[in-house]
Amino acid sequence: MPRAKKAARGKHRWIAIKVNKSTRRDSLKKLLGEKLEGLEWKLFDSEKQSKRTLSIIKITLSDYRQALTKLNEIPGIETIASSGKIRLVRERVKSYL
Repeated sequence: MPRAKKAARGKHRWIAIKVNKSTRRDSLKKLLGEKLEGLEWKLFDSEKQSKRTLSIIKITLSDYRQALTKLNEIPGIETIASSGKIRLVRERVKSYL
């Protein structure tokens, strides 16, 4: 079966977040699941470092503003970049290191 055309796949945004402690992927996924309940999201990249974790999540465009608000309300988590293209967010995260 052919893949859906780009316009039919829906719009989304990529958000890079910084967690102020070294966190395992499954722990971060659980925390985000609790805080972003009711929103459509998916955890993509997660790079654990010695004192922090940098991650990228995909969120639907309609939930974008609400997700930013909820993410920045979580103690120890800060949004550092967002874009409609994951390539741009990954570049910004690399420059953040």
